[in-house]
Amino acid sequence: MSEKIIYENEFIKIVVEPSEIPWLKLFTQHPYKEFSQCDMRTRLEIFQCLDIIEKEMLEYFEPEKINIASFGNYLPHVHFHIMARFKEDSFFPEPMWGKKQREAQLHLKDFDIFYKKLLEKLSI
Repeated sequence: MSEKIIYENEFIKIVVEPSEIPWLKLFTQHPYKEFSQCDMRTRLEIFQCLDIIEKEMLEYFEPEKINIASFGNYLPHVHFHIMARFKEDSFFPEPMWGKKQREAQLHLKDFDIFYKKLLEKLSI
């Protein structure tokens, strides 16, 4: 299955992680291994996009919490996971990689509408 890219420019790309929750991944276009290796323009682009994504997720989905994570142990390429978390999601309060807590039955707003709204903000 190919990844769904919702935004990209010369510095970064943002892809959808299929999940019960809103979950995006932000990758650098250049395969930097560590954040400190990124040039200043790429770092700035990352911070600006993380800020926009977080604010838009908070406004649109009204989650309990936004999680932003960067590991890269399996994929040594600078990337960030941005997730809107809900008390009723399958893993909360555990991380999405943690122990499942329940069978979730979330009733969230349309993800595709969110992606379109987010694209408008990122394209400014």
